[in-house]
Amino acid sequence: MAKKRVEGRPLKQDGMGYCQKHKRQYPIDLGCQLCAYEGFAQKLKKEQSGERVQNIDYSVPVIEDSQTKEQLLLDLMQTRQRIDELERTEAGHKQSEETLKHSLEKAQRILDETINIVASLVELREPYAFGHQQRVAILACAIAGKLGLPQEQVERLRTAALLHDTGKIYVPTETLGKPDKLSETERAMVNLHSQMGYKVLQKVDFPRIVAQIVLQHHERLDGSGYPSGLSGDEILIEARILGVADVVEAMAASRPHRPALSIDKALEEISKNKGKLYDPQVVDACLELFADHGFTFE
Repeated sequence: MAKKRVEGRPLKQDGMGYCQKHKRQYPIDLGCQLCAYEGFAQKLKKEQSGERVQNIDYSVPVIEDSQTKEQLLLDLMQTRQRIDELERTEAGHKQSEETLKHSLEKAQRILDETINIVASLVELREPYAFGHQQRVAILACAIAGKLGLPQEQVERLRTAALLHDTGKIYVPTETLGKPDKLSETERAMVNLHSQMGYKVLQKVDFPRIVAQIVLQHHERLDGSGYPSGLSGDEILIEARILGVADVVEAMAASRPHRPALSIDKALEEISKNKGKLYDPQVVDACLELFADHGFTFE
């Protein structure tokens, strides 16, 4: 109910709810101006149209002077313009965010396609290993997910896994496809592929850790791996995951010098060397994927 006018005292009304609403939506100075002027705008519009208007309750004193009224109306219009500008700016920011989002998505698609092309080039030189890097990437990411690695870390691991044999483009095809046991020289040449892959990926605008994962994926927990003989926590967790996934997939697939072994044999290998060559947590996660979650490469 509206309060009665007391002679000599301006009419007032509790506008706290209204005021709080505008303070939340707009900067505090604009919110307070709106709270003060909104009622005046309605009254002035009615008066200008010739309609008889009774005094209303306001949160500020009622002003009768016509010049002051016009000034208030002008102030209100300017305030509204400021609000419109803010809203347009906000809309522009949202549009910019959407444009940026689409650009990032497009860049990611191009990057993924480039990675797949590079992986395919490796497989052209090593046709018996067709799909090897993709299958390793799937298993590695599944293990990483099982271990609770953050999504950003999983994505970097996925990229490294898809490119982990890139360095083999420098190994002669006759060596890669040799059906007999490799000589020491040939074996040393093949073992250089992680270092060569590292050098190649350093030239690409990937996060630095991607190249490091590729460099370390043949390191082993006890220091018996290559190229640097790293051990334990010196090896990145992503490289430890990639190493296990690489061994399991490679053993389960055929190679020029041997037929494919079973998944059971591959899992037996990592289980037998858990804590020696392979990270125990990584091995346990891998075993659980196959035993409890029905993971397959198909």
